Amino acid sequence: AAARVTKSLWHAPCFLQGMALRITVEENEQEIVVKLEGRIVGPWAADLDRLWAQTAPTVASRNLSLDIRETTYADASGIRALRAIYTQTQAAILTSTPWTQYLAEEVTRNK
Repeated sequence: AAARVTKSLWHAPCFLQGMALRITVEENEQEIVVKLEGRIVGPWAADLDRLWAQTAPTVASRNLSLDIRETTYADASGIRALRAIYTQTQAAILTSTPWTQYLAEEVTRNK
């Protein structure tokens, strides 16, 4: 079995506003999975941009998946951040609910 490396960024949740985002990157020789849990908004979307800037050079020939199954909300900046990753990589987008399916459609839509 290929080794799996996991890096996590965790933002302390603000329970009053429910505005926490957890970003986990799991990678092995064949794939990279970016798992997003919570809300992709404002400063958290900017964190996703920064994480992607660090991760993009390491993708090479590996498959990339964006796991948004635990994403609860994304504002315009969050959709833009996801769309930028998708446009560069044609990443697989993993969904689980009508909301995440809608989000995936927004991300993959040609603007």
